[in-house]
Amino acid sequence: MKRSRKQTISALAALAVPAVFTGKGLDNGLTVQRYSVETDKLSEPVRMVFLSDLHSCDYGEGQAKLLNEVEAQCPDLVLLGGDWVDDDFRRLDAGRAYEAAQALAERWPVFYVTGNHEILSGRAEEIKEKLAGCGVSVLSGSREQVEIRGQRLQICGLEDPAAGETAWRDALAELGRDLDRDLVSVLLTHRPERAEDYGSFDLVLAGHAHGGQWRIPGLINGLIAPDQGLFPAYAGGSYVLEGGGTLIVGRGLARESTRLPRFYNPPEVVAVDLLPAVSQESKNPRRGPLSKTTDFLFSEKTGKFHVVNCRILR
Repeated sequence: MKRSRKQTISALAALAVPAVFTGKGLDNGLTVQRYSVETDKLSEPVRMVFLSDLHSCDYGEGQAKLLNEVEAQCPDLVLLGGDWVDDDFRRLDAGRAYEAAQALAERWPVFYVTGNHEILSGRAEEIKEKLAGCGVSVLSGSREQVEIRGQRLQICGLEDPAAGETAWRDALAELGRDLDRDLVSVLLTHRPERAEDYGSFDLVLAGHAHGGQWRIPGLINGLIAPDQGLFPAYAGGSYVLEGGGTLIVGRGLARESTRLPRFYNPPEVVAVDLLPAVSQESKNPRRGPLSKTTDFLFSEKTGKFHVVNCRILR
């Protein structure tokens, strides 16, 4: 009898372990991924939030879950990296994407580029017009300068190449050629797999890969991604570009829009801190405001800025 009870306990444990592993892997709760990039072109830190691949998905009434998470990061600006609106208008309510975009634009400067799904919808111009009407700056092979505490940044954006390969390459070449090298250059693009083409920019933000859909942390960074195939090189994370810049690939926000469920790959809000490069000779702690609501403290021990306070003002 004792032996039978032990066998039963062992059998239950054998079933419980994979059940817990699978259940945790299928958790689609929103997460925050943070990155820091140092540059000698800034004297004060700047925080940006990068969001991609919403695909018109639902984040609660008024998209509150997503908006609250963005607000909690205290950003200086918000960047939308394409596929914000899905092309399946009957199954996914595009109104959710516009509602979120308008709410973001009411609080922060917001910049947007198209993804392949907006182009494939056949209604890309309509989508861009509606987003512009929400207060979003739409970048289609163009750039804008934004000033944050007296510092200017160049925000460049590319139309997705699904709209035309030649036009995409011409726009990229023009953007790279006309950069002001004294200012931080940020390229907003949907496509991470074209990393070798982005060497002219200090920071590149891309989506599209959906984090490789399935992950096993520590073993597999991503199983499959569009335009990269199996075991994609740019599924999600931070990568060094040939020109010395940084590519950050967000895992995106898509949930119910995907045919294949996410596995150990929760949707994410990406927070990127652009930090002033600090010389090794610096010895005294320094404090600098990231925004009216966020403070950074320079640590002599690490030689970097660190968040010490983030308050949300209403």
